Amino acid sequence: MYTIIQKGSFLQKEDTVAEEKTVSQQSSLNIFIYITAFVAALAGLLFGYDTGVISGAILFIQDQFKLTAGMEEGVVSAVLLGALIGAAASGALADRFGRKRTIIVTALLFAIGAVGAALAQTVVSIIGFRILIGIAIGVASYTAPLYISEISPPQARGALVSLNQLMITCGIVVSYLVDYVLAASESWRWMFALGAVPAIILLLGMLALYESPRWLVSQDRIEDARDALTHITGSENVDKQIQKIQKSLMVKQGSWREVFEPWVRPALFAGVGIMFFQQITGINTIIYYAPTIFEFAGIASHKISILATLGVGVVNVVMTLVAIWLIDRIGRKPLLYIGLTGMALSLGFLGFAFSLQNLSSSLQLIAVLSVMAYIASFAISLGPIAWLIIAEIYPLKIRGRAMSLATAANWGFNLLVAATFLTIVQKLGKPGAFWLYAVLTVLAAIFCWLFIPETKGHTLESIEEHLKSGKPLKKLGV
Repeated sequence: MYTIIQKGSFLQKEDTVAEEKTVSQQSSLNIFIYITAFVAALAGLLFGYDTGVISGAILFIQDQFKLTAGMEEGVVSAVLLGALIGAAASGALADRFGRKRTIIVTALLFAIGAVGAALAQTVVSIIGFRILIGIAIGVASYTAPLYISEISPPQARGALVSLNQLMITCGIVVSYLVDYVLAASESWRWMFALGAVPAIILLLGMLALYESPRWLVSQDRIEDARDALTHITGSENVDKQIQKIQKSLMVKQGSWREVFEPWVRPALFAGVGIMFFQQITGINTIIYYAPTIFEFAGIASHKISILATLGVGVVNVVMTLVAIWLIDRIGRKPLLYIGLTGMALSLGFLGFAFSLQNLSSSLQLIAVLSVMAYIASFAISLGPIAWLIIAEIYPLKIRGRAMSLATAANWGFNLLVAATFLTIVQKLGKPGAFWLYAVLTVLAAIFCWLFIPETKGHTLESIEEHLKSGKPLKKLGV
């Protein structure tokens, strides 16, 4: 999930640097830009809500349907299978039908999936509607931040696109809060159904907004693009902006064959590799199974375990804000090393707590604090930085294709982890499972040291020139 959980912040890099340098700076921004970005970012809220809500709902679905470990993994990971499908199709859909219409259809899928899952009478139907929600998540994870990036002026693009990322984490917190409030009545159906509310708001809100001017220009709908830019920017003189968009669109997209050319492979390996480690270090075992983990630790009450999970969500939001503030100040790799160290230690302590047969209240506290420390460490490191890195290291000509490949890989690894967690616990035991993730986190730190460059302060062109020089990617700027 977390994916997806962090996609928003990188898309500010999608446009060419030339375009960013030449767009006129405005002293103040039209309030309509903020409204537009907020409405579109509701897709991020839905992304977070529908991935997070299952952590509480699964406890009561388990009680009602007496799920086996495999069935429980199926219910949890169904949304990831759908997201993998949706992410693979998102680029083509957004280019063919436009950003606005794609988001509107996505909102409709969110609403249908939420209501359908709430009314489901069998485990199979729950899985089916969760796959539908997953398709919506996969499309939204690409299209919403893309739309926001294309309607935002350069001086505000970073903050506005990061709003989508922030809304994802807020959506997770809201889902945990809903789970907690409804836990007393064991109303897992209402947990799902309430996801339809922001979906309907998103649908109605997008109907009132303008299409992306960049997409309109790409379709030769110049008058529509001029009208959209006039309303979004509040400026009457938009012809220069349209010319710049037309110029940026002249860059021919590279083929899939070019993605795998020898000089590009180091970036491809680094991007897919960091996505692999973002997921394989276990983040979504926490996001999807946090209440279950707390019950493993001896917290018998469903409601108390969900309350502890709510605390995890709040930590996630706060540390995401910290990461946004630090990432351009101290650099990517220092944050990666700090975060990965914290993740490995937290997983080690969590495994230690579970290694004791009977957990006292103090050891239960260690388990809860270890989970929160793990989330905090992830939120300032692998969470946002993995998505930022793949936006920065790929050459412009093949950036779209390479990023879509890395995104699909992320969802695939996400699905792998979510679909195997309970099985790993059964095979290795609770301590063994978390110690395994700790070892993988150490390997992630080694990978980042060997293959990930420090991109802070480097232009996209300089990174591309470094790749073409044949020097190791990690030597960027050295």
